[in-house]
Amino acid sequence: MHFVIPKLLVTLLATAVYSSPAFAQAESRLLASIRKVGEVKVAIVSAPPYVVISPSGEATGYGVEIVNLALKGMGLPPMTPVLLAWGAQFPALQAHQVDFVASGQHYTEVHCKVAVYSGPYFVQQSGLYVLPGNPKHLTGVAQIAQNPDIKLAIVAGGSYEPEALRQGVKTEQLVRVPDIQAGAVTVTGGRSEALLLGQVAIPHPEQKGLDFVLDKQSPVYGYGAIFRKEDVSFRDAFNEQLNLLRSNGIMKELLEKSWKEGFEYTRDFNWDLLSKLTKAGDMVPGCE
Repeated sequence: MHFVIPKLLVTLLATAVYSSPAFAQAESRLLASIRKVGEVKVAIVSAPPYVVISPSGEATGYGVEIVNLALKGMGLPPMTPVLLAWGAQFPALQAHQVDFVASGQHYTEVHCKVAVYSGPYFVQQSGLYVLPGNPKHLTGVAQIAQNPDIKLAIVAGGSYEPEALRQGVKTEQLVRVPDIQAGAVTVTGGRSEALLLGQVAIPHPEQKGLDFVLDKQSPVYGYGAIFRKEDVSFRDAFNEQLNLLRSNGIMKELLEKSWKEGFEYTRDFNWDLLSKLTKAGDMVPGCE
């Protein structure tokens, strides 16, 4: 999957300022380190079509394209992807094993206490992946909280478990799985009645024996890159590039193309909302 198309190249040439040395400020420690080693190590996870990992280990998808364009605007090479489980990403970031995280972990108050986010380049609501026909007639997390016999699959170390617990789902109702693919199998195999994930987590769920039910009470989740607090100046420069991509139409065009390929426009890709969100604080008040 490769999103850069001729129209985008024309746009890039017409907005050459986007790749100009806007980053001409005192180099941060992170920037100096990246320039020295010649690579940008970024923690990711397989989450098609947001991030797609090929059998050879190549990373593509909307999230990868956006991050690489922002890095290009900063005069840096494309990311070197580091595939890590959700729960391993924050420890790897704090241990300086990666330069930043771009896996699709959404903004939370807990995360904002230990890291800084870029502005969002993707937003969505969450919902339930259930068996075809939704035999349990599930509508959302709040309903599951009222039915203790219902088992809910959750990706361990991800962002949805705290939300499920906040809405009253009991710990014993949760079936923790290592990744999205295992979560889908948990539902189709009968170990849980539903899998809680974002609305784009599983492209074409019907091909995997699942239906998607949008939780209409779900908050809107935003997703951006995550940096160590000490690297806030690097984050600010990254944000400048994201905002240029948002304002010049490239972000919208890439997102629309990704959405069409992944979902054939069966779901709204939320551009009207995303276009107005430029910083982490727009998603979680007080978040840097």
